Amino acid sequence: MSKPAFKRSDRVSDQMKQEIAEILMRKIKDPRIGFVTVTDVEVSHDLRNAKVFVSIYGDEKSKKETLKGLESAIPFIRSELAGRMRLRIVPELLIRFDPTLERGAHIMDLLHSIEEKKDPNKPHDE
Repeated sequence: MSKPAFKRSDRVSDQMKQEIAEILMRKIKDPRIGFVTVTDVEVSHDLRNAKVFVSIYGDEKSKKETLKGLESAIPFIRSELAGRMRLRIVPELLIRFDPTLERGAHIMDLLHSIEEKKDPNKPHDE
């Protein structure tokens, strides 16, 4: 018998990522929560725990406030997931900050500044 290409935890991770992003965009009204992107969800093999990685736009203060808002919204997010997904047990959620988008933007800024120093007359959108 051939092994499935994806494990169940991978499929659950993908669906949870989509559902949590939708919940954050449409259902959460906490003013502390700013612009958030769900970058990844890692579900444990037993489907009992899930790390939700988020990228947050803004300064350090707004990032901290957003993380606090997300932490307080976990029970609501879990109850929403229970209604949207077919799982016996909805995983415990752990919110984690993901700095990769921030790092990528910083690297792009550095590359653009290097290009400008090489040829200051070159337009930016080439």
